[in-house]
Amino acid sequence: MLLPVVVILILLAFLAAGMAMAFWSMAIVMKLVMSGFIGGLADAVVPGRLPYGPLGAVAAGIFGGVVGGTLLPSLGPPLFGVEIVPTFLGALAVVGIFEIVANTRSRAEL
Repeated sequence: MLLPVVVILILLAFLAAGMAMAFWSMAIVMKLVMSGFIGGLADAVVPGRLPYGPLGAVAAGIFGGVVGGTLLPSLGPPLFGVEIVPTFLGALAVVGIFEIVANTRSRAEL
């Protein structure tokens, strides 16, 4: 009598863990999509091009989110767990510094 109850509880625990992992995975994917979108906007504003296309935009958005979140915490509305204004300003800073250091604008004009 006790064995079916234990089996059902174990199955419910696995189901709950699976659902939690699915929601956590979707949250990570949505944060990456938002970071990529914001990094792409920052790349469009600053002259020159980021390397690796969309992957570079995602990296710029993630690093921009870290920089912007550190320097300007809680400024602007969050969307999917990403604060839009600090992430965009941080991504602008990251892309701008990259353009100054790498000087991709002059290479693109050649």
